[in-house]
Amino acid sequence: MTSLYASSDFAPLSPPPRLLMGPGPINCYPRVLTAMSTQLVGQYDPVMTGYMNDVMALYRQVFNTNNQQTLLIDGTSRAGIEAVLVSAIEPGDKVLVPVFGRFGHLLAEIAQRADAEVHTIEVPWGEVFKPEQIEEAIKRVQPKMLAVVQGDTSTTMLQPLADIGAICKAHDVLFYSDATASIGGNAFETDAWHLDAVSVGLQKCLGGPSGSAPVTMSDKFVELVRKRHHVEAGIRDAHHVDALGPRIRSNYFDLPMIMDYWGEERLNHHTEAASMLFCARECARVHLEEGQDAVIARHKVAGDAMLAGVQAMGLTPFGDLANKMNNVVGVVIPDGVHGEAVRETLLLRFNIEIGTSFGPLKGKIWRIGTMGYNAREDAVLHTLQSLETTLRMQGFAMPFGAGVDAALAVYNEASSNA
Repeated sequence: MTSLYASSDFAPLSPPPRLLMGPGPINCYPRVLTAMSTQLVGQYDPVMTGYMNDVMALYRQVFNTNNQQTLLIDGTSRAGIEAVLVSAIEPGDKVLVPVFGRFGHLLAEIAQRADAEVHTIEVPWGEVFKPEQIEEAIKRVQPKMLAVVQGDTSTTMLQPLADIGAICKAHDVLFYSDATASIGGNAFETDAWHLDAVSVGLQKCLGGPSGSAPVTMSDKFVELVRKRHHVEAGIRDAHHVDALGPRIRSNYFDLPMIMDYWGEERLNHHTEAASMLFCARECARVHLEEGQDAVIARHKVAGDAMLAGVQAMGLTPFGDLANKMNNVVGVVIPDGVHGEAVRETLLLRFNIEIGTSFGPLKGKIWRIGTMGYNAREDAVLHTLQSLETTLRMQGFAMPFGAGVDAALAVYNEASSNA
C-alpha cells in the first residue's frame, strides 16, 4: 500500500518557547524533562520495582501521610479521580459533592457514571463552603462518601479542608479530595485532615506534565475496596479468592488490582508507564529537596506579586480573595476589552499563555497561574509587563509600569523578611 504521506512531510518537533502562565499545564522543571528521557528497563527489573518503591515513599511525604497504599495511576489526573470513585462506589451508594466550580461538577458526573446516587450542594462560583454547610448536608443526605475538590482552577478558589475530616469521621463518611490544582503550592495534610483518599496530577504546582496521577488511600479506604478484590483468570493462583463484594466495573481503574501490581506479589495488571514514573519520581524529588514549606512560600509570594500587579494596573481580581489559591489569580476582563484578543496577542507576540474559564465565567475572567517552575520572579514580571503592553494596544488606560512595580514591592518585602 502506498502511503499518502512521506516522513519528510512532517517536520521534527519544535514547539515555540511558550511561557505557560495559565491554570495549567505549566512549563516543567528542567530536571523533570531530563528524567523523562531516561532509557527504559523491564517492568519487573529490580531497578524498576525499586523505582516504584521510591515513588511510594516520596509521595507519602508529598501527601503528608503514612498510608502504605500511595502509588501512581497511569493516566491524567482525571484517571486518578476515576480510579478512586469507581473502586469505592457501588451502584446506589450515596455520594455528596460540594460544587463551587467546574471540577465539582466533574466529580459528580464521574460518580453518576459509577451509578452512585449523587447529591450536590452549591455556592456561587467565587465562593467556598463553610464547614457547617457541609455538615448540614452530610446529616441530611447520609452519604457513603464526601467528594470535594480542594483547589478549583475554574474559579481560583481553595476550599478549606482542615475541619471537614473530623465531620466525616463523626458521621462515618469516606472523605475524598481531588487536590490536583492545589497540592505543592498550598498546604495539604492527608493524615492530619483525616482524608481517606486523595488524587492529584503533576501538571500544576508539582512542575511536571500531565499523564500520571499520584493517589493515596487510608487503611479504611483500602479495607473497603479490598472487599471487591478480583484477580484475573489468566494470572490467578490457587491462593487467590473471589471478591466478597461486586466486581469493580473498570478493569484498568481497579484499585485492588493496581495495589497487587505495586505490592509484594507484583501481579501483572498493565505495563507501567515508565517514563511517566521517572517523571513523577523527579517531581517529588525536586519538591522535597526544596522543602515543602519553602515551595509553598515561593508559590504564595509569586501569587501575591501577581495579584498586587494586576490590582495596580486597575484590574479587578475575581472571587473571595481570602480563599484564593496561592498559585492562580482570576482577573475580571474589563468592559471594552476583548478578552480573547488579549490572550491571542500574549500567545502569538509575547509567547505567554494565560487562560480564560468555563461555564458562567467563560469569557468573563482571565486565569493567570504562577505554578511550579513558573512560580518565580522573572516569569511574574515578564507576564505583567506583557499584559500591560497588550492592554495598552487595546486602549486600556493604566499607570505606566505600575503592575511590575507592585510585584517588585512584594518580592522586595518577602526578601527583606526572609
